[in-house]
Amino acid sequence: MLKIVADNKIPFLKGVLEPFAKVEYLPGAEITNEVLIDADALITRTRTKCNSASLAGTRVKLITSATIGFDHIDTAWCDKHAIKWTNAPGCNSESVKQYIAAVLALLVRDKKWNLAGKSIAVVGVGNVGRKVSAMAKVLGMKVYEVDPPRARLEKDKTFYALEEVIGKVDVVTFHTPLTRDSKDATYHLCNAELLLCMKPDAVVINSSRGEVVDGSALKVALKEGRIGDAVLDVWENEPHIDHELLETVWIATPHIAGYSQDGKAKGTQMSVQAISRFFNLGIDNWEPHNIPQPAVPNVTIDCTGKADEAVIAEAILHTYALLKDDADLRTNLAQFEVLRGAYPVRREFQAYQVELINGRPHVKEKLLALGFKEVVG
Repeated sequence: MLKIVADNKIPFLKGVLEPFAKVEYLPGAEITNEVLIDADALITRTRTKCNSASLAGTRVKLITSATIGFDHIDTAWCDKHAIKWTNAPGCNSESVKQYIAAVLALLVRDKKWNLAGKSIAVVGVGNVGRKVSAMAKVLGMKVYEVDPPRARLEKDKTFYALEEVIGKVDVVTFHTPLTRDSKDATYHLCNAELLLCMKPDAVVINSSRGEVVDGSALKVALKEGRIGDAVLDVWENEPHIDHELLETVWIATPHIAGYSQDGKAKGTQMSVQAISRFFNLGIDNWEPHNIPQPAVPNVTIDCTGKADEAVIAEAILHTYALLKDDADLRTNLAQFEVLRGAYPVRREFQAYQVELINGRPHVKEKLLALGFKEVVG
């Protein structure tokens, strides 16, 4: 009988493949060569290293990662040994967009920013970066898209060099894969030299991969006041992160920017469908239907006396209390992995309805453009 090993933190999966296979669920760190020796397929997250140490001598034919990233997979080794692998590109793009939107909303609410007068560099304009870019434009920001590979291929579209814009943007947000050897290597892309070029009040956001930002250089820049603030969702050496860096950044979260229930469901869906196609199971169109609803799916906002940006920020922050994730990590730093594994329900904008009292039409239009299910009033 077909045997599948799966990370036990992948949601909505249990019971789906059991009619077709023996499925063994284990914590990602416990999925070893011994476990995989008689497995035909592996469904994983980023915590399981898929390389010669874990795969040599096994009968694994397919690895599906229910995540957008795939740097935990030694793709060259897998290709050489006829092991097909897939990831879930774009599965968490709306979730990361919501995370960045919450950061911008906090800049409005707590730092008294007017986003319409600010600019942002979106570094990496793939599945996630495209949505972040569009969201920032809806919020009125000047957007500079930075993506060297796309710039070389798409001559009819405007892209910017990072060094060209880094000295004039108010926010820089990274949405790149982690690469080390290509001409567009992203390892320590945000380094001491780049940080020196930034505006003294600039905000750095990283929700891509921890090693894209040189944590030591960022820590020095923040302590010396060379930049304004930093928001880190991803860290070098996770889960053993730099305590001093965490104390220095404005917002710190435990690699959960893409952890909405919607994003997780999409990642599981893409993995199950890949398994089905590969082994001809007949459930190529499967999708989860038991996604939990948000605790308070309806929000009412009295717009009287409030600036438009404040209203939009209030709606965004109703969907996602980002500062709670920050507080949870600071309080339970040793529980980095536990916080990820037991992450509470977070739904994306599409799960919410907004009622505006004394609202203005263009505010309604912006909220709908951000992705809210319905806006009335």
